[in-house]
Amino acid sequence: MKPTLQKLATAAGIFGPAAFTVAFTTSERRQEGYSIRNEHISGLAAPDARNPEVLLTGFLVMGGSTILFATALRERLGGRRGGFGPILLALSGAGAIGAGLLRRDRMLLHPPDQPDDYRQSWKNDGHDISAGVIYTTSVAAPLFLFRHLRRDPRLASLAPLGLAASATSLSLMAYFSTQVDREGNGLVQRVMVSLPMVFMSALAWRMLGD
Repeated sequence: MKPTLQKLATAAGIFGPAAFTVAFTTSERRQEGYSIRNEHISGLAAPDARNPEVLLTGFLVMGGSTILFATALRERLGGRRGGFGPILLALSGAGAIGAGLLRRDRMLLHPPDQPDDYRQSWKNDGHDISAGVIYTTSVAAPLFLFRHLRRDPRLASLAPLGLAASATSLSLMAYFSTQVDREGNGLVQRVMVSLPMVFMSALAWRMLGD
């Protein structure tokens, strides 16, 4: 990869998380009847949300940026010698794109007008699967990256940060998944998804400093 393209792909590791964070924080502030504490982020992209296109764009930008950054990181770590970490990051980006395109049916987890016999659509099922891909790969990637980052003098100090982010996210994920509509899970999810983004942004920032 040419140096300019490498820099741009590396910068995507900062731009993607920033764009996604701006998208969901902007959407949640503009949405009436939406509880940050209890509702999931992805509901803001549902058809009945006020501005679903904002979070949809955030998902797509985040996904594409993560894939770009994964290519830059793979090259930085020596291509195939960099192991599966960059591949898992790229899969996380693909999951984000899928989660954006396969939107949830409704903004709220329990809409007041939802019939008792409601069954979610195949798109909503696809969204749930895509979200599972994001959660799994974003937690696993730092584990596979650990020993490869330790070999890079500039990135070695970030390897423990990746392990800490993975361990914390995994604990939150276990709590979150046991009852997805539990009160307070909106905040749990926001922390859970933000930690891997912070780790990726830190890696990108350090790589740009070279």
